[in-house]
Amino acid sequence: MTRRPLSVLVRAGIVGATAALVLAGPAAADPNNVNPIPGINGQPRGLPPLPGETQAVFQVTGMDSPNRTEQVNVLGTDLGVMWDDGAGTMITAFGDSAGLGIPNLLAGSAWAWSSNVLFHSRTKDPSQGIIFDGAVPNPLPSPKIPGIEISLIPTAGVAVGGVQYMSMMSVKEWGDHGKWTTNFATLASSADGGRTWTQLPTTRRANGGGHERFQQNAFVKADGYVYRFGTAAGRSNTGYISRVREADIAKMDAYEYWDGHGWKMNDPVAATPIVEGVAELSVQWNDHLRKYVMLTTDPHNSVVLRTADTPEGPWSTPRVLVEAASLPTAYAPMIFPYQTGSDLYFLLTVHRQYNVLLMRTPL
Repeated sequence: MTRRPLSVLVRAGIVGATAALVLAGPAAADPNNVNPIPGINGQPRGLPPLPGETQAVFQVTGMDSPNRTEQVNVLGTDLGVMWDDGAGTMITAFGDSAGLGIPNLLAGSAWAWSSNVLFHSRTKDPSQGIIFDGAVPNPLPSPKIPGIEISLIPTAGVAVGGVQYMSMMSVKEWGDHGKWTTNFATLASSADGGRTWTQLPTTRRANGGGHERFQQNAFVKADGYVYRFGTAAGRSNTGYISRVREADIAKMDAYEYWDGHGWKMNDPVAATPIVEGVAELSVQWNDHLRKYVMLTTDPHNSVVLRTADTPEGPWSTPRVLVEAASLPTAYAPMIFPYQTGSDLYFLLTVHRQYNVLLMRTPL
């Protein structure tokens, strides 16, 4: 990643921002109520030791990461949606990112927040970590006004015909932990490998009329289709699925919805649940298992894995990879997009540190 050293003034701002957190008190918006500064955020430094076979192997973001993402003013962030750009480069889209600058006092936060940030990487073997070699800070800005739009967050990404597409959710306001309200979900596109992005207003899907089931997404390409998995805003929800021909990904009336027996054209109300009790989703075909793999967190906040022979399922009962008691503030497990044999690598956010770890689990 290109090094952009912080000035002495900005470095000093870390101390000021951290002190201001104490003065500001608890924030109403859950993602804003964080302290990503290692050593003074009350959390142990280093990778968390976990019982069982799933292990944290690399810190991907933050001041303790070899990527030194604070160099582009990303001190803390979450999510980590990964996909191949079609030309051998991996794009990783993170969500709300805490940095230094003008604080978002409207949301009760001393941090300056961007709603999304992208990193590029050529890592294909993640066993020694994921190394970034380029960054795109805040490509799709949000006004960050509670009750209007407090954030615009990526939930899925896919490359189709040399164009990059991200599914974004427009968050109206944060609620209790794990709950939030969206204005709409939409697609954004990039024709230059993810360096510049444009929202596609004709793809906006308001939070109703069946589209409330697809406010958060995961993408999988198969057999000429893009399969779009969806849930309502927040966690502990029902999961649904739709699909569209790759060339029609930006045509919302071309989507088909699984009704439990077949695919119904342009009828989101017909969508039937394929899984229950899920949060942020990540799905990928796995050559080792010869099955589709789905990662999410369950209603207890444990990281779980399901498998299926087809995207619409039936999906297996969940297998627990990380017990909630072992890493209680973890969320949003996102699958590494390249095959890694009998191991599965995924990113996982730890809210108490407000940064992202690379995890490995044997299949």
